[in-house]
Amino acid sequence: MEQLLHYCWKHKLWPIHPLETTDGRPVEVIDPGLHNHHAGPDFFNAKVKIGTTMWVGNVEIHDRSSHWYQHGHDHDANYDNVILHVVSVADRNVQTSRGDYVPQLCLTVPHTVQDNYKQLMQTDSYPPCYRIIPNLAPLTIHAWMAALQTERLEQKTIAIKQRACQAEGSWEAAYFTTLARNYGFGINGDAFDEWAHHIPLSAVGKHRDDLFQIEAIFMGQAGLLELQAVPERYQKDALNEGYFAKLRNEYQYLAHKFSLQPMDYHHWRFLRLRPQNFPHIRISQLANLYHQRRAGLSQLIECRDMAGLADCLKTQVTPYWETHYTFGSESVRNAKHLSPFSINLLIINTCVPLLFAYGRHTSREELCDRAFDFLEQLKAENNHIIRMWQECGLQIRSAGDSQALIQLKKEYCDKKDCLRCRIGYEYLRASR
Repeated sequence: MEQLLHYCWKHKLWPIHPLETTDGRPVEVIDPGLHNHHAGPDFFNAKVKIGTTMWVGNVEIHDRSSHWYQHGHDHDANYDNVILHVVSVADRNVQTSRGDYVPQLCLTVPHTVQDNYKQLMQTDSYPPCYRIIPNLAPLTIHAWMAALQTERLEQKTIAIKQRACQAEGSWEAAYFTTLARNYGFGINGDAFDEWAHHIPLSAVGKHRDDLFQIEAIFMGQAGLLELQAVPERYQKDALNEGYFAKLRNEYQYLAHKFSLQPMDYHHWRFLRLRPQNFPHIRISQLANLYHQRRAGLSQLIECRDMAGLADCLKTQVTPYWETHYTFGSESVRNAKHLSPFSINLLIINTCVPLLFAYGRHTSREELCDRAFDFLEQLKAENNHIIRMWQECGLQIRSAGDSQALIQLKKEYCDKKDCLRCRIGYEYLRASR
């Protein structure tokens, strides 16, 4: 209940009758203050009129007055400037470490707010606020989705900066790792992330003009050139074809030259995976992209429009993989280009976040603006999260909208964090 009390104080959701302290003085809340999520009083710099006196200071909130003492605030000087103690139940008077009594206000959470909050927490329907979505003002939805879109990009920026730090400040390496991770398209994302950390770009760069050597390092570091990584029924064919053996021999030479250690091939997932998403295919496409010198941050920054961005990511497999999905298993010839759908996802999840993160890192606002522009131009994603919101009545026009709604689902709905959600706010304050 204390969390809901915080919420009601912050948004002034309290009963209509006049507010007064426990000793009968009228209370007028001019400004509830700034919500503090760290150590110290719950709200900073509140402005409250108690009786005829205007007070400016901090506000502390508890379910019961006695919690003031349970939490040790009577011995903590940080709470000496609390001007009002807001509680559900006033079971005793409270004093600061200086011995001053703190005015107390008994605040009752309105029944409608309590009932609506209970429905949000307990309803089986998903999302629980679906009833009010069709009735929300377009401006409310637009403003919230714009905030969510920025929040999602900032969240991705943190991950990208961490990758750059792990690569000793190399943003080129951070881009390569982010691109590789998203080549896993969800199922093999973690495995591709691990694989990218096994690729020594400084060493591979010395052989960038030789596609065969690049593919040998890429496949070898993935652990896919170990004979045990080939399904037993295909091992004999893989050896007879010769390409597997040639790649393995080249990798062994390069691994010795650069002291390379491969990742564990068991980390790759194949179950319920479409053949065009097999790691062999994706790694071959990445090898081609890297060989063509189009998998770099400098190329990304130079792209000014969607056509250039898509062209920067276009790639296909090397000749062997046109007739194979795994070593030794021959298939119908197919160039296996990266599909427009896959390119769209890579732009959304790799290029846009990198532009935004690098723009923030270098204080180049034009790169951040370009990232938002690209999101507005891209088609919205089509997955179960987006379809769910569409069924609730939300119009989704671009990738910017779909990214915002993915953020809403993962960071608010899944965590039942309705008190931080603007749609949750509208739901709580609505009368039934």
